[in-house]
Amino acid sequence: MAAPVLHTRLPRDAAASASAVTTLGASRTGISNMLALENDFFNSPPRKTVRFGGTVTEVLLKYKKGETNDFELLKNQLSDPDIKDDQIINWLLEFRSSIMYLTKDFEQLISILLRLPWLNRSQTVVEEYLAFLGNLVSAQTVFLRPCLSMIASHFVPPRVIIKEGDVDVSDSDDEDDNLPANFDTCHRALQIIARYVPSTPWFLMPILVEKFPFVTKSERTLECYVHNLLRISVYFPTLRHEILELIIEKLLKLDVTVSWQDIEDAEETPARTSAGTDSTEGLFNMDEDEENEHETKADPERLCQMAHPVAERLDILLSMLLSYIKDVCYVDGKIDNNKTKDLYRDLITIFDKLLLPTHASCHVQFFMFYLCSFKLGFAEAFLEHLWKKLQDPNNPAIIRQAAGNYIGSLLARAKFIPLITVKSCLDLLVNWLHVYLNNQDSGTKAFCDVSLHGPFYSACQAVFYTFVFRHKQLLSGNLKEVNTSLSSATLSSRGTVVRCSQLLETQLEGTWCRPAPTRWTPSSPLTLVCLRGQRNSLILFTRYGKT
Repeated sequence: MAAPVLHTRLPRDAAASASAVTTLGASRTGISNMLALENDFFNSPPRKTVRFGGTVTEVLLKYKKGETNDFELLKNQLSDPDIKDDQIINWLLEFRSSIMYLTKDFEQLISILLRLPWLNRSQTVVEEYLAFLGNLVSAQTVFLRPCLSMIASHFVPPRVIIKEGDVDVSDSDDEDDNLPANFDTCHRALQIIARYVPSTPWFLMPILVEKFPFVTKSERTLECYVHNLLRISVYFPTLRHEILELIIEKLLKLDVTVSWQDIEDAEETPARTSAGTDSTEGLFNMDEDEENEHETKADPERLCQMAHPVAERLDILLSMLLSYIKDVCYVDGKIDNNKTKDLYRDLITIFDKLLLPTHASCHVQFFMFYLCSFKLGFAEAFLEHLWKKLQDPNNPAIIRQAAGNYIGSLLARAKFIPLITVKSCLDLLVNWLHVYLNNQDSGTKAFCDVSLHGPFYSACQAVFYTFVFRHKQLLSGNLKEVNTSLSSATLSSRGTVVRCSQLLETQLEGTWCRPAPTRWTPSSPLTLVCLRGQRNSLILFTRYGKT
């Protein structure tokens, strides 16, 4: 590329201007000569470097005849850790001219070429290497998978390993400032390969699954890899569903490995320590403590970090996923209905496949709630989808129970769900409960068994849970109508009677919550336990069977 044109200022006085014009005319000749030399440099091959053996073509032909000495020498030169930029450029130029000879017999040689340290080199090396990759996959598609695997391996920060003898004393992520530029180059490489081989996305997805870091890796490693996966889904839209499914599956593995109580305990421990509640600390103010306090004040990011390592990984990855969802759905600050519908279809399929059958998931499902918050139509579509799952007897009981639980959670806690939608859903649930009870009165399965009636109990819990958190809004209108509806919602089954209205009247009186009456034993199929909480609040839990 030619050097930028130099702008020369002429002197203000006329006398000096005449001499300056003469000087400028002479200097133009020098500038032209410099530009010509510069063009010659870029158009000519790099300068010769010290090397042994013949050309690449000669070495490959000799190897096919059984002469392996030059071939082994070629591999050793390419494997040199101190290889220079000029050497790499020379080798790549020769390999590009010999691309037709690089058949599957030279798989080991190609493996060495794919391990060349090309990313943190000069721009000339990078461009030459990208051109080599394009020529290689177009002429020898048998090497498509190794090339894609090499690129995917650069989606995480490199490891820095310090050894003492044969023992690794340190293994950590490399804090490389060039990581964003390296990621950009890798995505360029993928798009270049896709131009030559249109089926690249089909071969790429299994490699992305294989290369996904283990969930116990560092936050930075997981963050970089997920970031690059989401970026791939933008220019390879056919892979978006599979990429999102892969990410959510890994998030679920993180989510179920730690309970909500463990995260809460981990968050409370530093708070108690900083407040001086630890009996063994806080007796004396040490200099180190003061330094730590200054560091914390100077670095506000540390205050936002989660104390539990798994929670920190979840927090980072979920934030990335939610940001991606918003970027896809919003264009210029306004929601794009068509794009949001397409993304909703992908996510609802993933939700059915991964979230509904998973037990003890506490956080990952909020990606679906977040999408529903963009527009009421998506929230209503999601509720209708869950309602169909709940009432369909052909679905497994565990799926129907999970659908009922999600209905209750969404109706009770989602502020973007209007009251009219809540009432409509409660009306559907209560009517379904009555029909279910009427069908069981004379049947052979009319007895208390959660394995048989799990969806029924889940629907009951959804009704109670929703009323607990929405009772102020529900009772702000026609109190008599709501109270009559609740009083009529008497759930009976084989002599076990539970009347919700008695407990709810306690709430209306504004008294403190008290334990459930003794006539509701833990062995009842549906036990409502009233726990002590904040004033004017009622917390109900549904317990199934014996405790």
